[in-house]
Amino acid sequence: MTPSLLELSIALSDNDRTRPLLEGRVAPQGISLVPTMVHPSEMFWRQLRFAEFDVSEMSMSSLLISVARGDTRWAAIPVFTMRKFFHSSIIVRTDAGISAPADLRGKRIGVPEYQQTWAIWSRGVLQHEFGVHAREIEWFMERNPDKSHGGATGFQPPAGVRVSQIPPTTNIGEMLVRGELDGALHYLVDRNLVDRSTVDISGATRTLFPDPAAEGRRFYAKTGLYPINHAVVVRRALLETHPWIALNLYSAFVAAKEEIARYGRSYLQWYFEAGLLDGGVERTLADNDPLAYGFKAARPVLETIAQYVHEQGLSARRVALEEIFAPSTLDV
Repeated sequence: MTPSLLELSIALSDNDRTRPLLEGRVAPQGISLVPTMVHPSEMFWRQLRFAEFDVSEMSMSSLLISVARGDTRWAAIPVFTMRKFFHSSIIVRTDAGISAPADLRGKRIGVPEYQQTWAIWSRGVLQHEFGVHAREIEWFMERNPDKSHGGATGFQPPAGVRVSQIPPTTNIGEMLVRGELDGALHYLVDRNLVDRSTVDISGATRTLFPDPAAEGRRFYAKTGLYPINHAVVVRRALLETHPWIALNLYSAFVAAKEEIARYGRSYLQWYFEAGLLDGGVERTLADNDPLAYGFKAARPVLETIAQYVHEQGLSARRVALEEIFAPSTLDV
C-alpha cells in the first residue's frame, strides 16, 4: 500500500533555484506540493494579509516586522531564494545633479514600499558605507495601504523620516519621467496585483553607481555579506502538528539548488577541459558558497538585516533569529 502524502500549497517566484520544485522535478519526502507561481510583491501581500498558502517565499523584513509585532503565524526555514547587492541598483535622473551617494541628501527618492527588504538593505548600506541617513532624504512610496506589506503589518513612517504616499493616479515611473522624483531605490515594472509602474524610464535615468557590478564586488570584499531578500516560510500551526515538514522541505530546496549547480557544472565542462577552470573553483564554492542555504552559513547576513530593520525604526525591538526560524533548522 502506497503511503499517503501530506498535501501542501506552496507559492514561489520563478527563478533557477525554485523551478525544479515548481515543475515537479524535485519533491520533498512525504509531501505533495500544489504549486502556484506568483510575483514576490503580490505573494508577500497575499500571505501577510490573507495567509493563503501553507508554504511560500517571504520578505525577510516583513517577517521580522511581523514577529516584532506579535504575529507568529509563520516560521522560516533557511532557504534564501533571492540575493542581490540591492544598493547597486539605485537609479537617479541624469539631470538631478547626483554623482555620488552623498548627493542623495535632500533629494526626492521613490520606493515601491518603504519597509521592503530591498529598500532596507539599500538604506542600510547608504548609512553604514556612505554616511547618508534616511532622515536626509524625502521618500515617496508607491504602494497604497490596501495593497502593501506595510498595510498588513501596521506600517507607520519612522520618527524623523519624511514619507509621502504617491497618489493612485500616478506612480514612480511617471514621476521620474516628469522630474517629480530625483531617483528610486528600486523600480518594478513586472505585472502583478500590487505594483503600478510600467513606463520605460531608461531615457531619463541611470544607475547611481556607474559600474554596479564593481560596487557589488567592493561591498562583498569589505563585508563578506551577500544580502538576502527572501526566505521560505511555513505555516507554524502545520509545524506544530508535523514538525518533520521543516527539514523535509529544506532538503528538497537544497536538492533543487544542487540540480542547478549540476547543470552549471555541465555547461562549464569545456572550460574545465580547456584548462581555463580547474577543480579549485568547485572546492572554493564548497567551502564558501555565497548563495549557501542553511542557518549557520547565513547567520551574519541575517543578523545584519535584523539590525537594519530595528535601527531604521521599523521594529520596536531587534528580533532574535531564533524567534523566526523553525527550531530543527537552527543546526543546519
